[in-house]
Amino acid sequence: MILCVCNGLKDRDVLAAARDARTLCPTRAYAELGARPQCGQCLDHAAMLIEADATELAIAAE
Repeated sequence: MILCVCNGLKDRDVLAAARDARTLCPTRAYAELGARPQCGQCLDHAAMLIEADATELAIAAE
């Protein structure tokens, strides 16, 4: 699903970039993809997705 309309970023790509960069910051994840937030409408949702993904990974690792 498209997460960031301005940059055409998909949620799975942002999550993968956040994992690769080992960050919870959506702006850093976007930078890993060669993008930056434009309007900022997606940042709250991206942060929630990244945080939920990190929590799931931590639980799975236990």
